[in-house]
Order: sequence, then C-alpha cells, then structure tokens
Amino acid sequence: MRRIFGQVERKINIAIDGYSSCGKSTLAKGMAKALGYAYIDSGAMYRAVTLYALNNGLISDGEVNVAELENRLDVISVDFTNKNGLNTTLLNGKDVEDDIRNMEVSSMVSQVSRIKKVREKLRIMQQDSARFGGVVMDGRDIASAVLPFAELKIFMTADKDVRAMRRFEELAAKGETITLEEIRENLEKRDLLDTTRKENPLVQVPDARLLDTTHLTEMEQLNKALNWAKELIFETS
Repeated sequence: MRRIFGQVERKINIAIDGYSSCGKSTLAKGMAKALGYAYIDSGAMYRAVTLYALNNGLISDGEVNVAELENRLDVISVDFTNKNGLNTTLLNGKDVEDDIRNMEVSSMVSQVSRIKKVREKLRIMQQDSARFGGVVMDGRDIASAVLPFAELKIFMTADKDVRAMRRFEELAAKGETITLEEIRENLEKRDLLDTTRKENPLVQVPDARLLDTTHLTEMEQLNKALNWAKELIFETS
C-alpha cells in the first residue's frame, strides 16, 4: 500500500463477467493499462484449450472427446506474453492469438468450457495469477468462482443485436466471411450453454456492479468502470 495525500492506495483485483461481445476484453485491457495492472483473459485460456482439441482431433462432428481431452490436460500449457504492446495468448509456447478468435473455435468453446477438469485446471492458474492483487480478469465465472474475493466485480451486458453487430464487424475486419444471422445464432447458443452449464454457469453475483454497454462508447464504459475502481483503490486514512 502507498499513502498519497492522506489517502491509502492499495492494489485490488477486478473481476469482469458477462455475455459474449459485450466488450469485456476491451474494458479489461483498458482498465489494466490505465491502472498499471496485469490483464488476464480467461476466455482466451478456454479458447486455447479448444484450439488444442480441434488441432488434435479431439472434436468430431461438434462433439468433444472429453475423456481424451482430460487425459491430455497435463501437456497443455497456456500463457500470456506482451507482443508489440498487446496481450498475446500462447498455447504450448506458440502464438495463437489470431487462431483462437475464429468462428470454429467460437462455436466449440462453450462446450469445452463445460468440462469440469478443464475448468479446475485453468481456475488454479487464474487464481495463482491474482494472489498478490493488481489483476484485471474477464470471463464468465470470475466473480462467482475464480475470484470471489475480488474487491471490484463488474457484470456486463448489452442488447443482442448490438452484440451481434460488434462481433460481425470484428470478424469482417479480420477478413472472415460470415453472415450476421450466423453470428446471432452462435451468440444465442453460447448464451444458453454459458448460463445453463453445470459447472460454474454465467451469473451476476449479488455484489457485482451492472454495466450495460448497449448505448455506451468504449471510452464511456472505461471511465465509468475506472471511477468504480478508484473508489476502492484509494481509501482515506
């Protein structure tokens, strides 16, 4: 802790949960940069495991070979590195940041994230990264299961049509050919899987602050969330 002009500055953990394409990662990255905190993209970790399963024949006809994936968890390593100022996901040491964002991975990640042993392995890694505070982490069960002790919990939502358009524009910018209707269907499927899965479903915990991003710009979202964080970071002594 640091004492600044009669205030005590402390490092907190920030947990950001919410639906797909609400802007969780953008907000989390912005907060981490503004506060000088570490950013942990838990969704990227699940996407990396999903990519591993796809690349190694553990997913066939939309079904995951759960037993075999569980057997291989010990040889799957997911890390993050800073590349040209950007948070980059590494799968067994290889940069997979672009690969994990394609629709093939998106269509299967909710099914992989339902697997109990996958969640247990990644949760240990996520909790270890936040043991000293100063972490911003986003995902689906961060406040409810991974960092229930986080000082600031934010739950993000947005209108489904707005979410679909954001995702469409993101993929179009990367040159992917996909229709808006396909994206809507994918989001609806993921919402259902995320909120009904047995292992740590997506929920808004009672002490989370709701952030509806439907009509907010990225800067407006960031400013609002940073104000919440500063209320907790700076305590008057």
